[in-house]
Amino acid sequence: MEIRQTTLKNGLRVITAERPQIETVSLGIWVNTGSAAETEADNGISHFIEHMVFKGTKKRSSLQISEDIENAGGATNAYTSRHFTCFYAKMLKDDLELAADVICDFITSPTFDEEEMSKEKEVVVQEIKQSTDAPDDLVFDYFQESAFPGQASGRTILGPIEHVRGFNKERMLNYMKTHYSADNMVAAAVGRVDHDKFVKMIEERMAGISEKCDFVEDKQVYIGGSKTECKDIEQTHLVLGFNGASYLDKDYYKYSVLSTIFGGGMSSRLFQEIREKRGLVYTINSFNQALKHAGVFGIYAGTTPKELNELLPVVADEIKKMTNSFVSDVELKRAKTQIKASLLMSLESSSTTAEIIARQILLFGRVIP
Repeated sequence: MEIRQTTLKNGLRVITAERPQIETVSLGIWVNTGSAAETEADNGISHFIEHMVFKGTKKRSSLQISEDIENAGGATNAYTSRHFTCFYAKMLKDDLELAADVICDFITSPTFDEEEMSKEKEVVVQEIKQSTDAPDDLVFDYFQESAFPGQASGRTILGPIEHVRGFNKERMLNYMKTHYSADNMVAAAVGRVDHDKFVKMIEERMAGISEKCDFVEDKQVYIGGSKTECKDIEQTHLVLGFNGASYLDKDYYKYSVLSTIFGGGMSSRLFQEIREKRGLVYTINSFNQALKHAGVFGIYAGTTPKELNELLPVVADEIKKMTNSFVSDVELKRAKTQIKASLLMSLESSSTTAEIIARQILLFGRVIP
């Protein structure tokens, strides 16, 4: 797989990974902005913009966007995270330019029609309500809020309902003007793709966007705290976390290995001790959540209210064992192999490969071999 990168005159980076043996291509534009780049007043605007660009551009209506892509047998979608907003598609190789045109159109010429916006606000409100009705999602929102109180990383990606209902065209265009700049984006394509042709497609469509972003993302600092909420449901959902490593921290990979050993699979310490031996949970795992400037190492468990009092001391004992004793060579080798295998398996997907290389460019300025 040959990876090539070109930086356009305006600073936008274009990267491809050619896989001539397949008949498809996955492509997208990754923007270095998400909820962590928002002010408190704008919380949720990144996600709402992601929704609204699909509602129409100067070239295409919402229906035309769907029909143009699906008539060619392709699919397009988008997502927003704390650090990134991505618009992507997967197409047959001969329809690469069509998808590039649609995706670039999202960024350069969304209409943000008032009637469409009014309808989509209620769609997003339903999404927010659905999230708050899912306790295994809600507990992670509370966890973020406790880990980073009063900071962007402690706020939800979807934002509060009153914010969503208050967004308007002017605010959204202003946000895009300050965050959707050439130096803050990466265009990537993986599959049956000619690098030079893809560069030309992007350059023709993105040459007019602003070169420099107009904001500086605040550094996030782990503080910690606690939050509980009583609900009349069958399961108790628990997240316990600690200060961790950022993407840029030299210890990031150590935390990844530690998380795999501790709670990264059915052979992990937490799973074996707490589920297999004691039967205290249905689900338990650990996670290494990295942000740009901070990170958290955490444990999630789903149990019954009856088992919670027994579960907590056992988890505490496992944490003590991990900190007070050496990891065995067998555990270390297995964890490294799991991480390696997971990465290699994910790279078999052209969409995931595009995601990985684009995010690495935005985070590190280079593709990590």
